[in-house]
Amino acid sequence: MGEVKILGVKIDNLIMDEALKRVEQMMNDNKQHYIVTANPEFLVQAQKDKEFRGILNSADLAVADGIGLIFASWFLGRSLKQRITGVDLMEKICQLASQKRWPIFLLGGKEGIAERAAENLKQKYRGLEQLQWSSSLKNCSIGTAPKYLLFVALGAPKQEKWLVKNLKKMPSVKLAMGVGGAFDFLAGRVWRAPKILRAGGLEWFWRLALQPWRIGRIFRAVVIFPWLVILFKVRHALKARP
Repeated sequence: MGEVKILGVKIDNLIMDEALKRVEQMMNDNKQHYIVTANPEFLVQAQKDKEFRGILNSADLAVADGIGLIFASWFLGRSLKQRITGVDLMEKICQLASQKRWPIFLLGGKEGIAERAAENLKQKYRGLEQLQWSSSLKNCSIGTAPKYLLFVALGAPKQEKWLVKNLKKMPSVKLAMGVGGAFDFLAGRVWRAPKILRAGGLEWFWRLALQPWRIGRIFRAVVIFPWLVILFKVRHALKARP
């Protein structure tokens, strides 16, 4: 499967089915693991935050959550196979968990959102019998059953830094993943972009229309990130000149 490096951050080069096989392998070994859903904003942040970059590069699985990463990989000549969004991966993992009877814990999000997301997931995937939630880090009490899946919605890079700092303190957690705003989608609080916009890489435009306060984050993703990629390629081309 291999990996692709973009702006010094590794991205696993795989499709959804391959990612799910990796999840199952991680759930069945004797270690703890965490997943990151890298997007252009992550990579921009990683250029100035060495701790965050180290966390991204140490992840057991890093998927390309953002069409910008796909375009960047093409531009750099190291094509990624597929965009895998955090919310899509989370749902697929929950579906797999319903079949395997893995317990799940949803942590973070605004008050009541994790609970609504959990209720919707239970209705959609009937095998999710052990599904807990908490919007508060202080009141988080994960059960002792083995092989917990932990989904944390605190926003990046806070959620990834929190996971790395606290994962070993939660021995019942087998696999953890930062999911950003996924709870909002799963709870029905925010509508996802129509499929045609997602397919065309215009989900950012939909998010901007619904949440104009995100303009700073979107600017970093659709303007600063491509500029950094162009500069990276130019610098390497100049270094390669005889």
